[in-house]
Amino acid sequence: MEEFFQQFTNGLAVGGIYALIALGYTMVYGVLKLINFAHGDLFTIGAYLGLSILSSIGLTEHVGNITGVLLLAVMVMALVGIIGVVLDRAAYRPLRESPRLSAVVSALGASIFLQNMVMLIYGARFQVYPQDILPKVAIHIFGVSVPLMRILILMTSIILMLALYFFIQKTRIGTAIRAAAIDQGAARLMGIDVDKVIMIVFLIGPSLGGAAGLMVGLYYGQINFTMGWVYGLKAFTAAILGGIGNIPGAMMGGILLGVIEAMGAAYLSIAWKDAIAFCVLILILMFRPTGLFGERVAEKI
Repeated sequence: MEEFFQQFTNGLAVGGIYALIALGYTMVYGVLKLINFAHGDLFTIGAYLGLSILSSIGLTEHVGNITGVLLLAVMVMALVGIIGVVLDRAAYRPLRESPRLSAVVSALGASIFLQNMVMLIYGARFQVYPQDILPKVAIHIFGVSVPLMRILILMTSIILMLALYFFIQKTRIGTAIRAAAIDQGAARLMGIDVDKVIMIVFLIGPSLGGAAGLMVGLYYGQINFTMGWVYGLKAFTAAILGGIGNIPGAMMGGILLGVIEAMGAAYLSIAWKDAIAFCVLILILMFRPTGLFGERVAEKI
């Protein structure tokens, strides 16, 4: 029972990370009907920016560990969000009226460019995060010791996902995003600046991906310039699982995929960890192509 609970909480934490990345995919697809293949590399940039800020500024030494990590997360999210906006202006906006395949090719090219840029700047070796940022303590839940880091990652993921959900559902900008996702032409006739909406989408999605990259660095302690490819594919799987273009679906799909992957690695074999994720993708595409929450088209975003 203890092993099951440990794997379950680990799956929830990893699933929260997948869900944050998946939200970037699903928001861009909801508005532009485009799979942003460079999104995984923005997640990688978030992890490397977090390491750079930690190493150069030393936030935790000046304001304390917890406050330092919070400030670090805000800075990383802001910087990656700005990079996402620049990516849209450079790689996607010029192709807005072109065939969809052109934008897909541009997204793949942007992914390759960003991945190699990170490699040239930081090198091809694994980079290691400082290990003394957050205390290595455990909290006892139902008699089982759960690492504090795991709980913090899960709670932070849930807070960010709920904040995004309420932003989309309860604010004027969120209403504009939902309108643009349903029909851009009608949204323009209603006075909505669709280009501004797209800019906001490219600001929010990558910022959540950057936060996820920082979490991976703090959780696992090491990062690599290629990790965006693996995490990006799994987050894309999570988005498909929940229903691409559906924000609640991306949240639930990420968490569900993380739990399935953790349980499969524990009770089958860790060597099958990645294969399990893609088997889930194949099964969903075969038996429910719209995803678990993908039927209510008018609610998509």
